[in-house]
Amino acid sequence: MIAGFWPMGQEIDTRPLLQALEVRGHRLVLPVTPRRGQPLRFRRWAWGDPLAAGPMGTRQPATGEELAPDWLLVPLLAFDRAGRRLGYGGGYYDRTLAMLPHAVAMGCAYAAQEAVEVPAGPLDFRLRQVATEQGVIACGA
Repeated sequence: MIAGFWPMGQEIDTRPLLQALEVRGHRLVLPVTPRRGQPLRFRRWAWGDPLAAGPMGTRQPATGEELAPDWLLVPLLAFDRAGRRLGYGGGYYDRTLAMLPHAVAMGCAYAAQEAVEVPAGPLDFRLRQVATEQGVIACGA
């Protein structure tokens, strides 16, 4: 079960990847953004299923069974080689990933979004890897 995301603004577009994963037999879910302070929920989604407008300009499945993903593609605004990431400031992915300790999370960004150091707090989840258009970067010590 792979959690993707529908890109917003200038985020890297993972839709071709999601379509390819589905063609290869992987089941997909997309995040549903709850009220602030809560973790994301994920609904089953297949290519072509309707999407509804979500908070802050997000697009999310209009219907679908709620499921927990095994893999997550995580959007970000900036990242560093230590696995620190900046999102949109709601802490949704930090709370969500803390509740999914066995899930694999991979950041998705453009290579130009890499920074020397991204500020992070003690509750910020660190990524083990980030995929860019130039390849996959292993993060951490």
